[in-house]
Amino acid sequence: MFLAIEVGGTKLQLGVGTGNGGPLADLRRATVEPAAGATGILEQIREIGACLIREHGIQAAGIGFGGPIDPLRGMVITSHQIDGWDQFPLVSWTKSEFGIPVRMGNDSDMAGLGEARFGAGRGSSVVMYSNVGSGIGGALVIDGQSFVGGSGGAMEIGHLRPGPSATSNQDSVEAIASGWVMAEIARDRMKTHADKEAEAIADLTARCQGDPGQLNTKILADAMAAGNPLAMDIFQQGIRVYGWALAQTITLIGPNTVVIGGGVALVRESLFLDPLRQEIDRYVFPPRKDTYQIKAAELGEEVVLHGALALAAQSSL
Repeated sequence: MFLAIEVGGTKLQLGVGTGNGGPLADLRRATVEPAAGATGILEQIREIGACLIREHGIQAAGIGFGGPIDPLRGMVITSHQIDGWDQFPLVSWTKSEFGIPVRMGNDSDMAGLGEARFGAGRGSSVVMYSNVGSGIGGALVIDGQSFVGGSGGAMEIGHLRPGPSATSNQDSVEAIASGWVMAEIARDRMKTHADKEAEAIADLTARCQGDPGQLNTKILADAMAAGNPLAMDIFQQGIRVYGWALAQTITLIGPNTVVIGGGVALVRESLFLDPLRQEIDRYVFPPRKDTYQIKAAELGEEVVLHGALALAAQSSL
C-alpha cells in the first residue's frame, strides 16, 4: 500500500491505495487553518500520516502540493495561500517523519497523472491536462509519465501571456479566465456599471442575498445558465482567453487527449466545455483539428491523490 498526501490552500487530504487507480483503501480529510500556517498543516500530516502508516503498512508516499515546487530537490518554493512554506524541504521532512521513500509533484501534475492513467485520458499516449478553478494549472503526461521539464516547472498554462501586448506578469491567462478572477470582474462591474447593466446587476445582487462580496464562481455560473447577460459576457471572455491558451499548447504538443478539470469545469457542458471547444478550434493550428479529444475530468476530488499514489508506486520500484 502507498500513501498520498494532497496539500492545498484550503484543504488537506491523505489517502491510501495500491497506486493502480482502484478505490482508495482509506481517505482522511482535514480542514486547513490559514492562520496556523505551514506549521499547522505539517502537524496534521504528522498525526494523520502516522495513523495511516500504522494501520496499512505503507511502503512509500507521494505528495501533490498546491503551489510552485522544485520536484528535483523535493522543495516547496512557496504557497500563494498559506504562509511558512517558502523554500521548505517537504520531501526530506516527510521521509524523516515516516521513514519511507517519498516523491513530490505539483498538484496539477499529480491530477494530470491520475487522469492520464486512470481517468479521462487512459489509453492515450500523450495527455494534456488543465484545471481551471481559483487558478489555472496544466500538466503533460507522455506514455504514463509526467513531463515536468528540465527545471521542474513545465505546462504553466495559466501564466501564458495572451498576446505580445501583455508585458506584465499580471497580464496572464489566469488573471482573466480563472474562477476567482471572473467573480472579481463581476463584482467590479456591479460597482461601476450600475446604470448600464442595472437588470443583470439586480439579478446578481439578489443571488448574493444583497451582498456582492458573497459572489463566487458558482453563483456566477448559475446566473449565466439562467441567461444573465453580465455573467454570460464574463464567462465568454474567460472561455475565449482560456481556449486561446489551450490552442497554443495543443499546437505545440499535439496531444491525443485534452482533459479539463477544476471547479469551473463543473459548469454544465453546454455552457463551458462546448464553447471552449469552439474557441480552441478558432485558434488551433488547422492541421491539428480533429487529432485530439477534449474531455471532462473523471476522478473528482480524489484526482490529485490518485496521481500521488501512482508517483509513490514508482518510487518503490
